[in-house]
Amino acid sequence: MSEILAYIGPGLAEALAVIGTAIGMYNAIAAGLPAVAEDPGQRGRVFALAFLPATQTLVYGFVYMFLMYSSYLPALLSKYPQIPPNIAAGIFGVSIFVGFAELFSAWMQGKVCAEGASQLIKTRGAIFGSTIILAAYEEFFGILGMVFGILMASMLTA
Repeated sequence: MSEILAYIGPGLAEALAVIGTAIGMYNAIAAGLPAVAEDPGQRGRVFALAFLPATQTLVYGFVYMFLMYSSYLPALLSKYPQIPPNIAAGIFGVSIFVGFAELFSAWMQGKVCAEGASQLIKTRGAIFGSTIILAAYEEFFGILGMVFGILMASMLTA
């Protein structure tokens, strides 16, 4: 049973990242569509802002999940005939943390991108660069979540 818990965790982390990305992208897309309708020249900027929340799924959540399934969990199984319950619970807990870090990072990044997209017409696109920089602040928490998860996973499997 403990192995099942350990194996569910990384997939759940990626699933939570996907949820956050979907919400974040929706926010940015919904705010950007009126800008594109009013000025089709803003299309590229809206596309870029709408895609930013996807990094939590495509990069950070996926890298964490991939490392867990390809390296850390197989390393544990080479040490133990069965993953000990305390280590499995630790992996599950860390995975939940990573998943929520990615979920909220993507969600909030989408809100930042939505605010920027909604101001593209008013600023004639001048807000785009500032929005990218401000969205990177939210991105930072996704990076921290992944790095923390990898660090904790390496400590749990050492």
